Amino acid sequence: MNILILGGGGREHALAWAVKQNPKTDRLIVAPGNAGIARLAETAALDILDGAAVVAFCADNAIDFVIVGPEAPLAAGVADATRAAGILTFGPSAAAARLEASKAFTKEICDACGAPTAGYARFTEAEPARAYIRAKGAPLVVKADGLAAGKGVIMGMTEAEALAGIDEIFGGAFGEAGAEVVIEEFMAGEEASFFILSDGETALPFGTAQDHKRVGDGDTGPNTGGMGAYSPAPILSEALQEQVMADIVRPTIAEMARRGTPYQGVLYAGLMIQDGRARLVEYNCRFGDPECQVLMLRLGAQALDHLLACAEGRLAEARVTWAEDHALTVVMAAQGYPGAYRKGSAIGGLDALPEDSRHMVFHAGTAVQDGQITAAGGRVLNVTARADSLRAAQEAAYRMVDAIDWPEGFCRRDIGWRAL
Repeated sequence: MNILILGGGGREHALAWAVKQNPKTDRLIVAPGNAGIARLAETAALDILDGAAVVAFCADNAIDFVIVGPEAPLAAGVADATRAAGILTFGPSAAAARLEASKAFTKEICDACGAPTAGYARFTEAEPARAYIRAKGAPLVVKADGLAAGKGVIMGMTEAEALAGIDEIFGGAFGEAGAEVVIEEFMAGEEASFFILSDGETALPFGTAQDHKRVGDGDTGPNTGGMGAYSPAPILSEALQEQVMADIVRPTIAEMARRGTPYQGVLYAGLMIQDGRARLVEYNCRFGDPECQVLMLRLGAQALDHLLACAEGRLAEARVTWAEDHALTVVMAAQGYPGAYRKGSAIGGLDALPEDSRHMVFHAGTAVQDGQITAAGGRVLNVTARADSLRAAQEAAYRMVDAIDWPEGFCRRDIGWRAL
């Protein structure tokens, strides 16, 4: 079959790598792709936020299946457009993608279905939000309501930090995403990521991971889009996964269906776990990045079979087969990230690294200039390894990191520390 993946980051490189392993794949196109993706699939210049353009591209290229990678085209209704054109599509409708596109909407859904989450208040003006913070006191979590590329969250550990977060969001730091602010109670505990496939009726657990959001070792510094991840997440035992399915995921899927907006795609539940119980931090409507990279390295070719079962409404008959293995990815980022950084620096040593079922460098923000791989983003490479133990996967990933010649890049040196 002919498959189109929308997106151009590390998540999409990992998806393309897994899809390419499956013999069902005849032709694979990724739009817009990146320098790493171009080594295993066709790439195409396409406005992935333009549903009509995507539909026309699918018609011109006889596309059988569309996989939507990032959140922005989902929120823009691209999956609605492709489905309306009769194209098999993996990814929720714009109405269902509000679970990520609006944190306030997710809170409404949790209230309606009784899913445990943090207490909250929502504001469209700064002064009432400031008054709420002064009345409640710190710590609090201040969030831009809309899509902010994983960066619209300010941990207000002091009242001053929370108030500064209000100024930052309402001051336009996150554009339209900051038109409304959600202020949440601070939840203590350990965070983990739980991925579920839903075809609108059936919800299938699809893997666990933990990522590292802070830029510095020891979970210090500002939040980022993610500096590394590993899978599985030891804290998410089978018993805890079933609690999450029973208390959070299945009620959410049922509530979305009750509202006439059934959820079809991957549902990424960010969880806070304390005293053996989980509460929802937030939902994302796409695979996490960099969590997707460790999941795909572990899943390989079967990933496509499950995405197809999800899109075709066949999840009731699907089963995920996991090996007793572990995967870990280290994000290499441009110096200055998540603040200002320079593009265009040359990256060497990549051709000497192994690329197989246990070792992959997934490109997140790269380009080719004069035949040389260069940095074209903040998060640039996802150096990923799989092994029989998490310690062995960590050691293998950092051996690969140390073989990469990129003085203008940096990474955390402690990915996996919580589990190890």
